[in-house]
Amino acid sequence: MNIPERNIPLRRIISLRGERNRVDPYKPYGWFTETERAFSGETVLTGVVLLTNRECPYKCLMCDLWKNTLTESVPEGAIPFQVKLALEQMPGIRQLKLYNSGSFFDPQAIPPGDYPAIASLVENLDSVIVESHPQFIGNSSLYFSDLLKPGLEVAIGLETVCEPVLRALNKKMSLSDFSKAVKFLSGHGIRTRAFILLRPPFMTEEEGVYWAEKSLEFAFRSGVECCTVIPVRGGNGIMDLLAEEGYFQPPSVKSLEKVLEYGIKLGAGRVFADTWDLNIFSSCSGCFEARKNRIMTMNLGQSLVPPVICSCDR
Repeated sequence: MNIPERNIPLRRIISLRGERNRVDPYKPYGWFTETERAFSGETVLTGVVLLTNRECPYKCLMCDLWKNTLTESVPEGAIPFQVKLALEQMPGIRQLKLYNSGSFFDPQAIPPGDYPAIASLVENLDSVIVESHPQFIGNSSLYFSDLLKPGLEVAIGLETVCEPVLRALNKKMSLSDFSKAVKFLSGHGIRTRAFILLRPPFMTEEEGVYWAEKSLEFAFRSGVECCTVIPVRGGNGIMDLLAEEGYFQPPSVKSLEKVLEYGIKLGAGRVFADTWDLNIFSSCSGCFEARKNRIMTMNLGQSLVPPVICSCDR
């Protein structure tokens, strides 16, 4: 493992950024539908809304979500307007992911005064999934949950259980913080899922797989019901510099397959592999579509399927 002696200063992370995209506080910067294996075991149509709001205060090393954020908090009423707009474009969904490029329970991002209006908009759904840093999980999480008719699930970025790398990511979170947040939510009947990074900076390919597998184990031991494995990419400025300096390289789609297989074999809960821009992690056009289809099949079925055989494996 190749970790610099000192963490990269926040000012350095910010200085290497490009320009933000222009976004509208009354319009989500994205929305789409996907199918997902639900907690019930059914495959359900799921809506994903990428809410426009204030940038997350943590500014993690690997994050590029700041590109579609604002520098100031949105006015009260803007977030429900965004949710309503997106829901009108996604008829028939049963689950809704409200992702806001940070923490849903950060009052500077999502005004708590908007919780009742949001809850009213989603009352006919089965479940609502939001994301949050452990720092913001507390009474506001319980308040929002109490307002909802659907079940609430909170996604938390565990990232990695390799503690030196976790510190270097500028996450400002310990493994204990993660476990305490999961325990708090579980104790109030709120399900949790973890985001786990595959090959964050400072790891080799083999180390990336090893620590992703260990992170899955830790997340399930902590009490989460679901994990999503996310292959790390560049493109945010500092990650590109780290790549030039030899501290980062994106993982292979084959490694993503391997970690997904491992997670499913654990049998401890649902495990998904993130397929966003999956092609950038493949170096073989001959087997990419087959590998992508295999990953998507395992995501939905939560069971193993035969491996893809290709000459690139030799």
